Order: sequence, then structure tokens, then C-alpha cells
Amino acid sequence: MGAVLLGVGGPGQHHTWLDPEIPGDASVDIRWYIARAQQAEAARFDHVFIVDSQFITPDSPHHYLNRLEPLTLLSAVAVHTSHIGLVGTLTTSYNDPFNIARRLASLDIISGGRAGWNVVATGDGGTAGNYGRKEHYDYATRYGRALEHVRVVQGLWDSYEDDAFPRDKANGVFFDRSKQHALHHIGEHFQVAGPLNLQRSPQGQPVIFQAGDSDEGRDLGASVAEAIFTHAASIEEGVAFARDIRARAEAKGRNPEHILIVPGISPILGDTDEQAREKEAAIIGGKSFDRALKELGRPFGWHDFTRYDLDAPFPDLGDLGDRSFRTQAERIKKLAKDNGFTLRQVVQHGIESRRSPFTGSPLTVANEIQKWFEAGAFDGINLTVTVPSEFARFVDEVLPILRERGIARSEYDATTLRGNFGLPIPQNIHTAEKAA
Repeated sequence: MGAVLLGVGGPGQHHTWLDPEIPGDASVDIRWYIARAQQAEAARFDHVFIVDSQFITPDSPHHYLNRLEPLTLLSAVAVHTSHIGLVGTLTTSYNDPFNIARRLASLDIISGGRAGWNVVATGDGGTAGNYGRKEHYDYATRYGRALEHVRVVQGLWDSYEDDAFPRDKANGVFFDRSKQHALHHIGEHFQVAGPLNLQRSPQGQPVIFQAGDSDEGRDLGASVAEAIFTHAASIEEGVAFARDIRARAEAKGRNPEHILIVPGISPILGDTDEQAREKEAAIIGGKSFDRALKELGRPFGWHDFTRYDLDAPFPDLGDLGDRSFRTQAERIKKLAKDNGFTLRQVVQHGIESRRSPFTGSPLTVANEIQKWFEAGAFDGINLTVTVPSEFARFVDEVLPILRERGIARSEYDATTLRGNFGLPIPQNIHTAEKAA
């Protein structure tokens, strides 16, 4: 189980920041993040999850407008926690492998082996302008770069064999030179010499997360991911996604059981199912249509939809979105075309589609989580966390039911993220070569 910390509210959470429990500066208040991480750790959650992007407009979600850089944030959280995993989003599109390898390895060492990397190939095309590029990478380049980027980072993490530093003061031997390895990588997108100037952590390497539902995104996940952050509207969709990812992974020679599917969910709890549905209706009814209209532009490179007649047919956008969040953009275009929707109907559908299948009494929500889990629709969940008391209610009322049924843990299995996920420690490639 993971906790996605969204401060003053992410996409579609237009009024979250108004809740009296949420400080107006929650997204930049490290004390808020530390408190939420400690709350999640006390509940024996596996990890906290920090999403990120590096391009904003005035219409971006509130949390996006003013938030801390993930690894700086997680390094602060690391020294106030002891078991919970620390997962941060870092783009392969606008970072160099050596820099990412060093920053993540540092977090892994600081935390004692609790770091995770959510690999993304940037969708926000406007990010190019923040990094000196006139145009965003096309889809093929983004994902080709992403795969090579991760492979280079993993190679750098193996710069030192596990016993490279004897630190033998009696004999004056600090490290064994034969166990330091330069990378000498020359590829299509990167040239990196190495070695990395940092040892491996107790979990060997940070756990690789990945999010992406396009064909290229699924292939990347099947190639490198150990946990996949996704979304499914139904059990059937979740099962189909999990089977597809694992089939692709097996075809690439990987153990399909070493990939965990961990979608994001937003439970809505009430004393009764009826009360929870009323609560959900109030949340959906309170969403801002104007903000939703503006947020609709994000998959299309923040295209301005306010220029169109709301009650005219959905505009013909051609290939708009191909260099942004293409899969999401194509899904919206198809929805409008198949149903003959106007722009207003598309926006309203987007608001309504945010209904959570995990809505009801604590027993109902626990039953639904168990149903999805046992059907194979997911291996775990990433719970959206904003209002602390709502998170506490899930912990106090839903979690005990899942524990009683053997679905959720009562204690940690290990002190590393990889250990709690039940994933093997990757063998150092140079140690493996010597053994062979």
C-alpha cells in the first residue's frame, strides 16, 4: 500500500485546499509531508509517493503550482521515518542519467534502502521550453530515450561491487580497486563514462516504478518496472492490464511475478453506503466546471478550450496531443466521436468519471478492495492523501478489516522497500560476471 501525498489537491480536486484541515501552504510545508509519512508508516504502508511535473500554466491544479522537488522532499522525510518507502517521480526526458543515478542512490543510502524511482517520459510538451528546447521530443524518442536512460542508471548503480569498501584501518585498505567499474556507455541518446561515486544500498538498487498506458508506455514498464502506477475503471480493465504487462515482461525474458500493479485509488467513506454516495455526489457537484474545462487542455499540450462554443460538436483537433499525453488525448477524442458529444458533454463526462468504485461504508470499501485484489486486478493500492482525518478513517476503519482477512500486513517484513515488496535484491552485474 502506498500513500500519494497531494498537499492542496491535484487534478480535479478544485476545492480540496479549502478544507480546514489542510494548510494553505501544505504543498510546500515539509512538516505536512513528514506528518503524513509518519501517519502512513504507523499504519504499516509500504511507501509514500510524490508525483511531479516541471511545466505549469495558470490553470494547473493547485498542488502543481507550488510544490517541493521530490528528492529534496523525500530526503527530509527519510530522517524522520524508519521503514516506509520513499518514491519520487523523475523524468527521463529532461534529466541526465548520471545526475538521476547519484540523486536516487543518495536517497537510498540516506534512508537505508527505501528509495523508489517513478520513471516518466514527460508528457507536458511545454517542459521543452524550460530546458532550452524549441520542441518537445516525439513519442518514439521519448520512450527510446527513457529505456536507455534507465539502463544507464542501473549500470551506474553497479559501479561498485557490494564488498568494494573493506575500510580496513589496520591494513590501511579503504577500498578494493578491482571492484570499481566504469560504465563506458555509448548509445543512441547518451554517452556516460562512469563510475558513479556512491556505493550500493542495503536493497541493492532503488525500486523502479513506472506509469504509462500507451503501447510504448506498457512496453517500457514491461522492460524495466518492478511496480506500475496505473488506473483502471473496472476489475475487468485492471485484470486485462495486469495480464498484458506480465505477458510483455515474460516475452522480454523477465519473471512476470516480479512486477507489481499498484493503481491509484480515492476511497470515499461514510457510516453507510448511502451516506458515502451522498458525500461523493456533493464532491462531484462541487467541482468547478470552468477549471475542469481548462484542465481538459493538459493532454493536448494545454490547448485553450475556452475559445470554443461549449454546445457545438467537440472540435476537430487533428493530431493535437501527439507530443503530449497522446493516449489520454486520443481517448478523449474517441469518446467525443463515438458518442457525438459536445465540448460541454466531454467536460461533464470528465467530472462524472471521477467517481470512485471504492465508495461506501468501511465494510463495503474493504470488500471491494478484496474483490479487486483476489481477481488479480491489482497487487496493491496507492491511496490519494489530502485531508488527514479522511486518511485516518481509512486506516482506523478499513485497514483492520483487511488485516483480519490477511489482505494487509500488521507489521513490516523488512527495513527496505524492496524487502517489503517481496522483490529480490538485484545481483551486481560485475559480481555475476565473475561468478560465471
